Order: sequence, then structure tokens, then C-alpha cells
Amino acid sequence: QNEKELQDVVKRQEEKMLQLIDNSGEVTRLKGEVSQLKRSLQRAETEAKVLWEETWRQEPKVDTSYVQERVLLRQEVDKLRLLLLEKEDENLLLSDKY
Repeated sequence: QNEKELQDVVKRQEEKMLQLIDNSGEVTRLKGEVSQLKRSLQRAETEAKVLWEETWRQEPKVDTSYVQERVLLRQEVDKLRLLLLEKEDENLLLSDKY
């Protein structure tokens, strides 16, 4: 009787562990999706900011290649900032582990 109860408890624990593993995989996937959405939002905000600045200047003929170059440069700066923040986060996680 005790052995059967113990086997049932072990089986339930294994099921719970498998469910936790599944949940952690889903959390990891969702974190990746959130990160991708943040990058997309940042790119869109950067482009909108540059376009707003150019529109605000109200230059009669805006050189589109100049605007595009400014957008790309701003995106690159934002990308580098994001990479720096990600590395800082990784370093914090590593320092917390050890």
C-alpha cells in the first residue's frame, strides 16, 4: 500500500516538473517575442521622430535620401543602446548567479 502511494506521489511530482518545464519554455518564447516587439517599437519611434523633426522644419523640398540616412543613423544608435542594455542585463544575471 505504502509503495503504491509513493509511486503515485512520484508520478504526480514528475507531471508537475514536466508542466513547469513546458511553462518555462513558453515564458522564454514570450520574453523573446516581447524583446522583438520592443525593438520594432523603438525603430518605429525613431523613424517617427526623424520624420517629425523634418516636417517641423517645414523645408519646401526635403531631400528624402537625407531623411532616410538620418533614420538609419538614429536606428543604429538605438540598436547599439539596446545591445548595451542587453549586455548589462546579462552581466547582472551572471553576477547574481556567482
